[in-house]
Amino acid sequence: MDAFSRSWTALLAAVAELTDEDFGRPSGCAGWLVRDLVCHLVIDAQDVLITLVTPVAGEATADAAAYWSVEDRPPTGDDPLDALTVRLAAAYEDPRLLKFHLDDVGSAAGRAARLADPGVRVGTQDMVLTVGDYLGAYVLEWTLHHLDLIAHLPDAADPPAEGLSRSRALLEEIAGAPFPASFTDKDALLAGTGRRAPTGAEKAALGELAARVPLFLG
Repeated sequence: MDAFSRSWTALLAAVAELTDEDFGRPSGCAGWLVRDLVCHLVIDAQDVLITLVTPVAGEATADAAAYWSVEDRPPTGDDPLDALTVRLAAAYEDPRLLKFHLDDVGSAAGRAARLADPGVRVGTQDMVLTVGDYLGAYVLEWTLHHLDLIAHLPDAADPPAEGLSRSRALLEEIAGAPFPASFTDKDALLAGTGRRAPTGAEKAALGELAARVPLFLG
């Protein structure tokens, strides 16, 4: 729960510090500008709010790792929701409006998460998870998108160290094997999810895991 709050707070702060010019720069999400990514974060915040007020009585069917699906190729931008996100982001025109919307909805999502009972079960995407596992899955979401946000902003701060560490651990659980100790948490996340290609030395260090990465998470 605390890791979710710290990761989300850091990501909201990073968006708040963007200049108007930054919104037109590329992000770490292929084909998306920073403004498209920020618009996606608005939708993510809405999803968090909706899920936290959608309790279910059934047993949990997934945990934080099983929440994630692994695709066999990176996103192409052809998904209808991805395409809608780009059009919606462009409709804001003034970056300050997009900042305001994210701060408004994002702050509410953060408060809802802090008030939630981690043991309650909630439903999303045809899955049932405990609130604790659901928010744990979103630590990875926030951390990866924080890295995406600052991919071309060299002076911006990295995600919190705790979020990087927890996200690496979750990615290793999804992969079914640990990344080599020579990988920093940030490098494991970037190379492990296809956000950058591993170097020759990293490929050699990955060993058998090289056949299983990158993991394109959906």
